[in-house]
Amino acid sequence: LTFFSVACIWILVGAEFLGVALVLVYVGAVMVLFLFVVMMLDIDPSNLREGWVRYLPLGLVVAVTMLVQMLVLIGVKGRAVNPFPADNAAALAADTSNITWLARSLFTEYLLPFEFAAVILTVAVVAAVMLTLRRRTGLKTQNPSEQTMVKGSDRLRIVKMDVEKPVVHNNIKPSSNEEAQP
Repeated sequence: LTFFSVACIWILVGAEFLGVALVLVYVGAVMVLFLFVVMMLDIDPSNLREGWVRYLPLGLVVAVTMLVQMLVLIGVKGRAVNPFPADNAAALAADTSNITWLARSLFTEYLLPFEFAAVILTVAVVAAVMLTLRRRTGLKTQNPSEQTMVKGSDRLRIVKMDVEKPVVHNNIKPSSNEEAQP
């Protein structure tokens, strides 16, 4: 609901690209990721259902507050003359799209924050890769290169046995029923 509300706000402001991108990226990808994480946690739902009534008034207050905020923002858009500052009004001319304006703003006025965000995201990706590739002691792991280098004769031993001859164990004597059978 929050992602969709913010996307609607972006569309009402006139930044259709940002609204659609927000819906596609966050609602489409991140929410699916959250769904898989919740499915993997294996949470017992019976514990979660106990005592939910005591949180109902707070939940209703939050829901009504969010609804009022969305309705106020939708009403404010109809009365707003120019949602952007006056110095950017020339960039929003009829021959310039909001995607072009966004690109110019990111690479001129907001270049330093844009670069900081890129560096932070790059560091986060590198840290995630480093955490997954670190060596941990006490874990059983497989080495695929060693597994492929093994010869078939090292893994498998072919034994030829006579089919008709029964296997007789030295310490187990046949019972009287087995002796009577032909």
